[in-house]
Amino acid sequence: MKKVLILGANGQIARLVEQRLLKEQPDTELTLFLRNSGRLADMANNKNVTVVDGDITDYTAVNSVMKDQDVVYLAMVDHTKDNVITKNIIKSMKENKVDRIIESSLLGLYNEVPGEFGRWNNEIVQNGLAAAINADKLLSESGLIYTTLRFPWLNDRDEVKYTITHKTEQYVGVSGSRQSMADVIVKIIADPEYLKNDSVGIADADTQGKNRPVY
Repeated sequence: MKKVLILGANGQIARLVEQRLLKEQPDTELTLFLRNSGRLADMANNKNVTVVDGDITDYTAVNSVMKDQDVVYLAMVDHTKDNVITKNIIKSMKENKVDRIIESSLLGLYNEVPGEFGRWNNEIVQNGLAAAINADKLLSESGLIYTTLRFPWLNDRDEVKYTITHKTEQYVGVSGSRQSMADVIVKIIADPEYLKNDSVGIADADTQGKNRPVY
Protein backbone atom coordinates (compact mmCIF):
# COMPACT_ATOMS: atom_id res chain seq x y z
CA MET A 1 0.00 0.00 0.00
CA LYS A 2 1.17 3.51 -0.82
CA LYS A 3 0.65 5.86 2.11
CA VAL A 4 -0.30 9.48 1.42
CA LEU A 5 -0.59 12.24 4.02
CA ILE A 6 -2.80 15.17 3.05
CA LEU A 7 -2.41 18.24 5.25
CA GLY A 8 -5.34 20.62 5.07
CA ALA A 9 -7.49 17.78 3.83
CA ASN A 10 -10.82 19.60 3.63
CA GLY A 11 -9.76 22.03 0.92
CA GLN A 12 -11.68 21.94 -2.36
CA ILE A 13 -8.79 20.57 -4.40
CA ALA A 14 -7.83 18.18 -1.61
CA ARG A 15 -11.34 16.71 -1.62
CA LEU A 16 -11.14 16.14 -5.38
CA VAL A 17 -7.74 14.46 -4.97
CA GLU A 18 -9.03 12.22 -2.18
CA GLN A 19 -12.06 11.11 -4.18
CA ARG A 20 -9.94 10.30 -7.22
CA LEU A 21 -7.27 8.44 -5.26
CA LEU A 22 -9.80 6.20 -3.56
CA LYS A 23 -11.44 5.44 -6.90
CA GLU A 24 -8.38 5.19 -9.17
CA GLN A 25 -5.57 4.08 -6.85
CA PRO A 26 -7.16 1.54 -4.48
CA ASP A 27 -3.74 0.50 -3.18
CA THR A 28 -3.43 3.91 -1.49
CA GLU A 29 -3.96 4.60 2.21
CA LEU A 30 -4.88 8.19 3.05
CA THR A 31 -4.18 10.03 6.27
CA LEU A 32 -6.32 13.16 6.20
CA PHE A 33 -5.16 15.86 8.61
CA LEU A 34 -7.31 18.92 9.29
CA ARG A 35 -8.47 21.20 12.08
CA ASN A 36 -11.95 19.69 12.35
CA SER A 37 -12.18 16.02 11.46
CA GLY A 38 -15.97 16.21 11.53
CA ARG A 39 -15.83 17.95 8.16
CA LEU A 40 -14.69 14.66 6.64
CA ALA A 41 -17.08 12.43 8.54
CA ASP A 42 -18.34 11.06 5.23
CA MET A 43 -14.92 9.48 4.64
CA ALA A 44 -14.14 8.19 8.11
CA ASN A 45 -15.62 4.74 7.55
CA ASN A 46 -13.50 3.99 4.48
CA LYS A 47 -11.00 1.26 5.37
CA ASN A 48 -8.25 3.09 3.46
CA VAL A 49 -8.79 6.42 5.25
CA THR A 50 -7.61 7.74 8.61
CA VAL A 51 -8.93 11.15 9.59
CA VAL A 52 -6.92 13.12 12.17
CA ASP A 53 -7.64 16.39 13.97
CA GLY A 54 -4.69 18.73 14.17
CA ASP A 55 -3.08 22.10 13.56
CA ILE A 56 -0.35 22.21 10.91
CA THR A 57 1.44 24.95 12.81
CA ASP A 58 1.91 22.49 15.70
CA TYR A 59 5.05 20.46 14.99
CA THR A 60 4.14 17.69 17.43
CA ALA A 61 0.79 17.21 15.71
CA VAL A 62 2.37 17.07 12.26
CA ASN A 63 5.07 14.69 13.43
CA SER A 64 2.48 12.35 14.94
CA VAL A 65 1.07 11.52 11.48
CA MET A 66 4.28 11.52 9.44
CA LYS A 67 5.69 8.07 10.24
CA ASP A 68 5.74 5.60 7.31
CA GLN A 69 4.20 8.02 4.81
CA ASP A 70 5.33 7.80 1.17
CA VAL A 71 4.02 11.12 -0.14
CA VAL A 72 2.98 14.33 1.63
CA TYR A 73 0.62 16.82 0.01
CA LEU A 74 0.15 20.26 1.58
CA ALA A 75 -3.22 21.40 0.29
CA MET A 76 -2.83 25.10 1.10
CA VAL A 77 -0.44 27.94 0.41
CA ASP A 78 1.95 28.59 3.29
CA HIS A 79 1.35 32.24 4.18
CA THR A 80 2.40 31.78 7.80
CA LYS A 81 4.83 34.06 9.57
CA ASP A 82 8.34 32.64 9.24
CA ASN A 83 6.89 29.76 7.15
CA VAL A 84 6.23 27.66 10.21
CA ILE A 85 4.06 25.24 8.20
CA THR A 86 6.71 24.43 5.59
CA LYS A 87 9.42 24.24 8.25
CA ASN A 88 7.35 21.85 10.36
CA ILE A 89 6.76 19.60 7.37
CA ILE A 90 10.40 19.56 6.26
CA LYS A 91 11.65 18.86 9.78
CA SER A 92 9.16 16.06 10.34
CA MET A 93 9.76 14.47 6.94
CA LYS A 94 13.49 14.36 7.59
CA GLU A 95 13.01 12.96 11.07
CA ASN A 96 10.77 10.21 9.71
CA LYS A 97 12.76 9.57 6.52
CA VAL A 98 9.89 10.59 4.23
CA ASP A 99 11.19 12.22 1.06
CA ARG A 100 8.34 13.17 -1.36
CA ILE A 101 6.47 16.45 -0.84
CA ILE A 102 3.89 18.25 -3.00
CA GLU A 103 3.13 21.79 -1.85
CA SER A 104 0.50 24.24 -3.04
CA SER A 105 1.56 27.73 -4.02
CA LEU A 106 0.55 30.52 -6.36
CA LEU A 107 1.56 32.08 -9.63
CA GLY A 108 3.95 35.02 -9.65
CA LEU A 109 6.78 33.69 -7.49
CA TYR A 110 9.44 34.59 -10.07
CA ASN A 111 7.85 37.51 -11.94
CA GLU A 112 6.97 34.87 -14.52
CA VAL A 113 3.46 36.12 -15.28
CA PRO A 114 3.48 38.54 -18.23
CA GLY A 115 1.48 41.60 -19.17
CA GLU A 116 -1.36 43.42 -17.47
CA PHE A 117 -2.54 40.25 -15.76
CA GLY A 118 0.89 39.75 -14.22
CA ARG A 119 0.84 43.32 -12.92
CA TRP A 120 -2.68 42.91 -11.50
CA ASN A 121 -1.94 39.50 -9.96
CA ASN A 122 1.17 40.81 -8.23
CA GLU A 123 -0.83 43.68 -6.77
CA ILE A 124 -3.55 41.35 -5.44
CA VAL A 125 -1.28 38.66 -3.94
CA GLN A 126 1.42 41.02 -2.65
CA ASN A 127 0.66 40.53 1.05
CA GLY A 128 1.25 36.79 0.92
CA LEU A 129 3.84 36.67 -1.83
CA ALA A 130 7.01 36.88 0.26
CA ALA A 131 5.97 33.91 2.41
CA ALA A 132 5.06 31.86 -0.69
CA ILE A 133 8.40 32.69 -2.31
CA ASN A 134 10.28 31.65 0.82
CA ALA A 135 8.29 28.41 1.19
CA ASP A 136 9.35 27.45 -2.35
CA LYS A 137 12.95 28.35 -1.51
CA LEU A 138 12.87 26.25 1.67
CA LEU A 139 11.63 23.25 -0.29
CA SER A 140 14.21 23.66 -3.04
CA GLU A 141 17.01 23.77 -0.47
CA SER A 142 15.63 21.02 1.78
CA GLY A 143 17.15 18.01 0.05
CA LEU A 144 13.67 16.47 -0.17
CA ILE A 145 12.09 15.47 -3.48
CA TYR A 146 9.64 18.30 -3.92
CA THR A 147 7.14 19.80 -6.32
CA THR A 148 5.84 23.33 -5.84
CA LEU A 149 2.49 23.79 -7.60
CA ARG A 150 1.97 27.38 -8.76
CA PHE A 151 -1.79 27.46 -9.08
CA PRO A 152 -3.56 30.06 -11.26
CA TRP A 153 -6.82 31.77 -10.35
CA LEU A 154 -9.18 28.85 -9.93
CA ASN A 155 -12.64 28.04 -11.20
CA ASP A 156 -15.09 25.17 -10.77
CA ARG A 157 -15.40 24.12 -14.39
CA ASP A 158 -15.62 20.37 -14.88
CA GLU A 159 -13.01 20.18 -17.61
CA VAL A 160 -9.49 18.86 -17.07
CA LYS A 161 -7.46 21.06 -19.37
CA TYR A 162 -4.09 22.57 -18.58
CA THR A 163 -0.60 23.40 -19.72
CA ILE A 164 2.39 22.93 -17.42
CA THR A 165 5.25 25.42 -17.34
CA HIS A 166 8.48 25.04 -15.43
CA LYS A 167 10.42 27.33 -13.13
CA THR A 168 12.48 28.98 -15.85
CA GLU A 169 9.54 29.47 -18.25
CA GLN A 170 6.95 32.19 -18.68
CA TYR A 171 3.60 31.28 -17.10
CA VAL A 172 0.95 30.35 -19.67
CA GLY A 173 -2.68 31.14 -18.85
CA VAL A 174 -4.36 33.03 -16.03
CA SER A 175 -6.98 30.57 -14.79
CA GLY A 176 -7.69 26.86 -14.53
CA SER A 177 -10.14 24.43 -13.02
CA ARG A 178 -9.74 22.85 -9.63
CA GLN A 179 -10.28 19.55 -11.43
CA SER A 180 -7.13 20.26 -13.45
CA MET A 181 -5.06 21.01 -10.37
CA ALA A 182 -6.27 17.77 -8.78
CA ASP A 183 -5.30 15.88 -11.93
CA VAL A 184 -1.67 16.95 -11.62
CA ILE A 185 -1.54 15.96 -7.95
CA VAL A 186 -3.08 12.54 -8.63
CA LYS A 187 -0.49 11.96 -11.37
CA ILE A 188 2.40 12.85 -9.05
CA ILE A 189 1.09 10.50 -6.37
CA ALA A 190 0.80 7.71 -8.96
CA ASP A 191 4.34 8.40 -10.19
CA PRO A 192 6.49 10.30 -7.66
CA GLU A 193 9.16 10.81 -10.34
CA TYR A 194 6.75 13.04 -12.26
CA LEU A 195 7.65 16.75 -11.93
CA LYS A 196 10.12 16.00 -9.17
CA ASN A 197 12.38 18.79 -7.90
CA ASP A 198 10.49 21.39 -9.89
CA SER A 199 8.22 24.35 -9.43
CA VAL A 200 5.45 24.16 -12.00
CA GLY A 201 2.79 26.52 -13.26
CA ILE A 202 -0.56 24.93 -14.15
CA ALA A 203 -3.23 26.79 -16.11
CA ASP A 204 -5.58 26.59 -19.08
CA ALA A 205 -3.57 27.93 -22.01
CA ASP A 206 -6.78 29.15 -23.64
CA THR A 207 -6.97 31.84 -20.94
CA GLN A 208 -3.58 33.28 -21.92
CA GLY A 209 -3.78 36.97 -22.73
CA LYS A 210 -6.76 37.68 -20.47
CA ASN A 211 -6.34 40.63 -18.15
CA ARG A 212 -8.39 39.13 -15.31
CA PRO A 213 -9.29 35.64 -14.02
CA VAL A 214 -11.66 33.49 -16.05
CA TYR A 215 -14.50 31.95 -14.06
